Amino acid sequence: MAEVLVYVDHVDGAVRKPTLELLTLARRIGEPVALALGTGAAETAAVLAEHGAIRVLTADAPEFADYLVVPKVDALQAAYQALSPAAVLVPSSAEGKEIAARLAVRIKSGIITDAVDLEAGDQGPVATQAAFAASYTTKSRVTTGTPVITVKPNSAAVEPAPAAGAVEALTVSFSAQATGTKVVARTPRESTGRPELTEAAIVVSGGRGVNGAENFAIIEALADSLGAAVGASRAAVDAGWYPHSNQVGQTGKSVSPQLYIASGISGAIQHRAGMQTSKTIVAINKDAEAPIFDLVDYGVVGDLFDVVPALTEEVKTRKG
Repeated sequence: MAEVLVYVDHVDGAVRKPTLELLTLARRIGEPVALALGTGAAETAAVLAEHGAIRVLTADAPEFADYLVVPKVDALQAAYQALSPAAVLVPSSAEGKEIAARLAVRIKSGIITDAVDLEAGDQGPVATQAAFAASYTTKSRVTTGTPVITVKPNSAAVEPAPAAGAVEALTVSFSAQATGTKVVARTPRESTGRPELTEAAIVVSGGRGVNGAENFAIIEALADSLGAAVGASRAAVDAGWYPHSNQVGQTGKSVSPQLYIASGISGAIQHRAGMQTSKTIVAINKDAEAPIFDLVDYGVVGDLFDVVPALTEEVKTRKG
């Protein structure tokens, strides 16, 4: 089978879940070869091998941490030239999409972004995407060059498939552009103890109906009982009730969890665009005519200040 190059998203050797999902998808179309860069790259090998990587290419250099994405693009291009893979898969984060786009330009190939599924095809990999605020599902394939595909988190289940995972050092020659933009400072993000919004299996979001920053505590309580991330609608964010980094929607973050709970959210198209690909959607709203109910799998017509605390207590009781 042809090799499939998978770009590894990790933090000091700890592999993030979207990369393991990519390995599952890569096995559908070929043999995964993983590329890990930066501090702790070699430490990723055991986990990557456990999830199907037949080889793990690693490279570490100050450029990966001290500058923006170009050094990583240089490394991905070096791996591409060494392998001539059937496809290149990259996690669909903001950085991942920039890396993928720059690589596609360099190797003169087509690119597909924000895929939600991947399958083998007679003429190359076929990607499934959600289009027009997830109102349509499309299937696409790249017709020029090697497909470069970014895949949204939670698009596939993580499936262990032990493989050799042989570690090989990759030689990278950095381009003149690699040191053009230097990172001069970093500020650690405050930890909430909750999963990353775009990667979470469960997301609990609040909207205009929460009616104040102080009331987001009940949304957070439900999220914490479920081990979920907290999201917010644009109305709630614009009102200053919750941070912009937690906004779900067309002008915020796109999420695709296994379970999405929308509390006090009317269901405007802007919000739907960011969460409509969720596997199961539950809405809590006292307005029975709210547009969100046209979308959901389960709807609760009721006051969120009654329903959400009751749901939280029920979850705690069942867990306890």
